[in-house]
Order: sequence, then C-alpha cells, then structure tokens
Amino acid sequence: MNDIDTRSEGFQRVSAALAALAHPHPPQWLAVSARTAQEAADALGVTLGQIAKSVVFRRKADDTAVLVITSGDKRVDESKLKSLTGALGRADADFVKARTGFSIGGVSPAGFAPADGGAPPQLFIDRELFRFDVIWAAAGHPHGVFRLSPDELARLTGAPVIDVVQA
Repeated sequence: MNDIDTRSEGFQRVSAALAALAHPHPPQWLAVSARTAQEAADALGVTLGQIAKSVVFRRKADDTAVLVITSGDKRVDESKLKSLTGALGRADADFVKARTGFSIGGVSPAGFAPADGGAPPQLFIDRELFRFDVIWAAAGHPHGVFRLSPDELARLTGAPVIDVVQA
C-alpha cells in the first residue's frame, strides 16, 4: 500500500471500523480505480458477481438513504425493494456523500459518517452474493477494497438478506 494514497479519510474510517469489528482482512489499496464493479473485478482478477456493489436509493417518505449490497453482475429490482421500504427516488452524488460519508464508487458497507451526524443508511444484502465463497466490497474510496464472505458481510452489517434483484 502507498501511505500517501491511503490517507483518504473514507479509507481510514473503513479500516478502523473493520479493525474494531475484528474483521480478518484489512482493506487493500489498488493501483487502479475500482469505481465500477467491472473495474474492481478486472483489478482483482475475480468474476463480476464477486464484487459486492453498493447501490444507494433515497426513500421519499423521510429522505433516508437505502443501501442495497448486491452482486456486481445483478441489477436491483426497485419494485421488490419498494415493498420493503416504501417509495424510492434516485440518489445523486451529493446525497450519497451526505448520507453515507462516501463518494460514489467507494461506498462501503462499514464505516458510515453521515454529514449531519444522522442515522446511517438502511442496509439490505441481496442473497445473490451467497453464490460465492469470497466477495469484495468497497473500502471508502474508489481505490479501496476489502475481502470477505457473504456470511461475514451479514455479520458485520447486521443487514437482512433479501431477494431484491431483477430476474
């Protein structure tokens, strides 16, 4: 890891959160950007589905962020998600940063820091991730990732596992 690059506040926050949770795999800093699931898969030499991509929505009723963690090769079915959350809207880059503390391309499932000190996003894990023994999630920056299993993801986040992707 390059010490200059890993000074990213989001990356450091995720590193600290994972250490506090005794996660055995510290975040890694990639030499190339992993802003998209495909970029991450290419950089890590894994299948697209092994990338635990973070998709953020804006719940219309109360402006809460809703974060779905799903396989990089799947698309979230908003109608399935709405049955659990109520009406949803698009989350732009400013909303994502304000509600999670991370920029798009680096939204991690751990280490949230909402700008207003409010509640972290409502989290859901899509069951499609459980097709894999090893998955990779963003670590607070487009160059940061960390390794885990789907079971570890569920344990680290406490998020329910649901079926929320398109057929």
